[in-house]
Amino acid sequence: MRNQILAFANQKGGVGKTTSCVNLAASLVLSKQRVLLCDLDPQGNATMGSGVDKSAVDFSMNDLLQGKATVKQAIIEQTPAGYDVIPANSDLTAAEVVLVKKQAHPIILSKALAAVKDQYDYIFLDCPPSLSMLTLNALVAADAVMIAMQCEYYALEGLSDLINTIKQLRGSVNPRLEVGGIIRTMYDGRNRLAAEVSSQLIDHFGNKVFQTVIPRNIRLAEAPSYGLPVQLYDKHSRGSAAYLALAAEFLRRQRSGKKDKPVAKRELIK
Repeated sequence: MRNQILAFANQKGGVGKTTSCVNLAASLVLSKQRVLLCDLDPQGNATMGSGVDKSAVDFSMNDLLQGKATVKQAIIEQTPAGYDVIPANSDLTAAEVVLVKKQAHPIILSKALAAVKDQYDYIFLDCPPSLSMLTLNALVAADAVMIAMQCEYYALEGLSDLINTIKQLRGSVNPRLEVGGIIRTMYDGRNRLAAEVSSQLIDHFGNKVFQTVIPRNIRLAEAPSYGLPVQLYDKHSRGSAAYLALAAEFLRRQRSGKKDKPVAKRELIK
């Protein structure tokens, strides 16, 4: 399925969400996919990691959400990472206040992206690590949610909260919203807890969990400081290989349209 909008979300920070958003986008570009990455985090990490100076942009996500720029004005085409970007910086914090005051605030992003959705195979939305008004806009605009998470206990707690939020939105403002996939990040197979949590995820979410795991890798951690996805920073690294494999698995799933195993009814955290 093409022309999809995917929100990368997790209420817990430091789980590899932005890293996954940036590097999966870069990997898909290498497979000739047209990708737009929208940065919805005031920290602007996805913007910087895509090779864009967040302090030197003419228009940003803040301008788009406040109606000061059109979506086409806000898009920076052909970034060093190879995909297009709607950048973000600290100005985006001001949009939170404005969105609360606007009656149609949950659908502002959705309406804006509708003008360019057909131009891209995939639109990625990098959300802040919280259930803010910015995240709400992303979840209302999205067709599915990509969840990056570490295999640890506290990450499971955050996952349960996010799943409940997705269910609530699906029952109200966005009936098409679903879990697009769960990406296990910073994975260390030697860690017993990581293996146990990983097994629990598969038991409960079935094929929603990508088979590809993203290992802990120093090159992945270094790449953002150079303003590059890991594929351009060190294409021979384990991190690069993992995200290329994830992109291949992602595209196979998209092309096959395989139905996922239903989520078990029992509680995720016992």
